[in-house]
Amino acid sequence: MTDVPELDSFATPSIAVVIGATGGIGQAFMAQLTQSDRFSHVVGFSRTTDPALDFTKPDGIAACVQHLRTLSGDVRLIIDATGYLHDDTHQPEKSLRHIDADYMAKQFLINAIGPALLMKHFCPLLPRDGKSVFATLSAKVGSISDNRMGGWYGYRAAKAALNQLVKCSAIEIGRSKHDAVCVALHPGTVDTGLSGPFAKSGLKVQTPTEAATNMLRVIDGLSAKQSGGFYAYDGENLPW
Repeated sequence: MTDVPELDSFATPSIAVVIGATGGIGQAFMAQLTQSDRFSHVVGFSRTTDPALDFTKPDGIAACVQHLRTLSGDVRLIIDATGYLHDDTHQPEKSLRHIDADYMAKQFLINAIGPALLMKHFCPLLPRDGKSVFATLSAKVGSISDNRMGGWYGYRAAKAALNQLVKCSAIEIGRSKHDAVCVALHPGTVDTGLSGPFAKSGLKVQTPTEAATNMLRVIDGLSAKQSGGFYAYDGENLPW
C-alpha cells in the first residue's frame, strides 16, 4: 500500500479541490487527499458531478466556484487532473498529413483553454497569505526543447500552450498572493485510458495511486520560489 504524503506544508484545516475527479488520476488524488488530515473538505468536480464541470459548457465553472464559496475554510489546493489525448475517432498524429482541425480544436479546448478558465475562476479563491497551490497536469511531450521525435502535433502544442498559461498565471497571481504556487506537473506514464495504450516496453509505468502520491509529494515540497515552473512526478525541473 502506498503511503499518503504528509502534506504538512499546508495550513489545516483547509479545502482541497480536484477537477477531473472521476478520471484515473483524479480518482487517485481524491482517495489520497481524503485520507489526509490536512483538509476539512476534499471536493471533486467532473462532467458527472453536481454541480458539473464540463469544458464544453464553460458557464458551469462559475457554479462550481459558487459551491466552494459555501464551504468554511480556505481553498489551499486545487489540482486540475483533466486531459485529452485520443478517443475512438482520433489518435495522436504521426505526421503532418494526419492533422485534423476538429481533433486539434478539441485538444486545445481540453488541454489548454479549459485549464485557463480554471485558473481564471478558481485561483481568485486562493487566500492572500499562507501556502496555496494550483497544479495542472501537463506532459513532458509539451516541452519544445525536449522534442526529439516530432508527431503528436495537437497534444504537444496544446500542452506547450498550457505551460505558457501557467507561467503567465503564476506571475499575475504572485503579485497579490505572495505564498501561492501555480505549476504544471508531468505525471509520467500512468496506467490509465489516456496514456496506458502508448506505454513502450521498458518504460516506467505507474499506477494512478503511485502517480498521485508522487505528485502530491512534489506539491508538498514546492514553495512560491518554484511558482510558474514545470515539474515531473519525481521532482525534476523540466525544460520548456
